[in-house]
Amino acid sequence: MKTLMTAAALAACASAAGAHYGMIIPSDNMLSQEEGRSVDLTLSFSHPFEGLGMVLEMPKEFTVTHEGETTSLLDTLEETQVMDDAGFATEYRFERPGTHVFSMTPKPYWEPEEDAFITHFTKTYVSAYGDDAGWDAELGLKTEIVPLSKPFALWAGNVFQGIVKLDGEPVPYAEVEVEYYNEDGSAAAPSDLMITQTVKADSEGVFTYAAPTSGWWGFAALNTAEEPMQYEGEDKAHELGAVIWVHFEPWATQ
Repeated sequence: MKTLMTAAALAACASAAGAHYGMIIPSDNMLSQEEGRSVDLTLSFSHPFEGLGMVLEMPKEFTVTHEGETTSLLDTLEETQVMDDAGFATEYRFERPGTHVFSMTPKPYWEPEEDAFITHFTKTYVSAYGDDAGWDAELGLKTEIVPLSKPFALWAGNVFQGIVKLDGEPVPYAEVEVEYYNEDGSAAAPSDLMITQTVKADSEGVFTYAAPTSGWWGFAALNTAEEPMQYEGEDKAHELGAVIWVHFEPWATQ
């Protein structure tokens, strides 16, 4: 049986700043026919609560999966600035209804503060034309969070549940870091400890989190790869992050 290490030991030597996340943020995650036929997507590697960008190189893979069919979108990406640093953007046109899963596999990122490489397998789900079929799609990534709650059409205050997997198997008691995308900078944390929150999965790899406000929330389950990577002739740890971005809607009253 494989022995899995969480990245908590790596994070302990980092600064007090919030966690870094691979990010895929669409302009809309529930597209109706009245709203048009396409969404804009922004890809970055960032500190979402603090609004601090990091350099994202051209990803190794960027795909969309719909009804079990995966299509590469890598050649559609254009360079842009996200949080004052290098990121990518694209526009995707929806031809068919149903859930579309956008996924990014970046090149490993060397993080000197953690003395480790980081690869965040990142995804988000978009429903097209009122059809939610496929909302629980599993992509078979090296590591991923498979949603147990629909990853859209959630009210603020609803819980989101997911199961953490590594090599297709649940990760018991996985640590999951949770952070709010403070897009307009209006949110303030009373303590640095509140920037990134942490929950643990149960013995079956299932975690639960209730978002206190509307907006985009990132969930990152971190494990360390069994095989280290080489940096300047030395073995270095390789953090594998399973990241999913979920949007919660503000409560609507008439």
